[in-house]
Amino acid sequence: MTEQKKTLFAQRFRGYFPVVIDVETAGFNAKTDALLEIAASILHMDEITGLLSIKETICFNVEPFEGANLEPAALEFTGIDPTNPLRGAVSEDEALKETFKAIRKAMKQAGCQRSIMVAHNAAFDLGFVNAATERCNIKRSPFHPFASFDTATLSGLALGQTVLAKACDSAGLGFDNSEAHTAVYDTEKTAELFCYIVNKWQELGGWPLAVADENSDDKNQADSAE
Repeated sequence: MTEQKKTLFAQRFRGYFPVVIDVETAGFNAKTDALLEIAASILHMDEITGLLSIKETICFNVEPFEGANLEPAALEFTGIDPTNPLRGAVSEDEALKETFKAIRKAMKQAGCQRSIMVAHNAAFDLGFVNAATERCNIKRSPFHPFASFDTATLSGLALGQTVLAKACDSAGLGFDNSEAHTAVYDTEKTAELFCYIVNKWQELGGWPLAVADENSDDKNQADSAE
């Protein structure tokens, strides 16, 4: 596929399809602690303006894997009761396969070659998704295994804030702390923040970059004058 025939989405991130992820867990160790919730916001790019928006969000409550550690402090922090039957939790295997299926479908429609995770402090979320993928013996994850877009870093650059709630407030997106620490809410706020930063950069003339072409034109003019 030539550059001219590629979708704007495929051109924007070098063929990567960014998907916003948030996980809620029963601790900080991806190998031993339970994955309890996962949500994914799939993005849309307008083919005329190139602006990003949220297309859809999918989420699952997840059953702790057999032998998983459940840290009381983590459960108190998130307010999640893994034993509550009203959660309608599904296995890690089902949650991941359904999430990956939706991502691959959207990625193909966008003309992209591979997905890349967007998350706030992304190493944490990517670590848990990678660990669960390995536990479930899923051979093909749509995500790059170690590269990610971290909105904590991006918002630190763009807004001078690294905490999700403060970054959202600085961007005028608002943040309801009473809704925080559920995967679906945190994912959608992170997605809104990512879209805001990417779109603002474009509105300010940051993409596509014209600097290289302008410098080349100036150099050509100078060479001609000589």
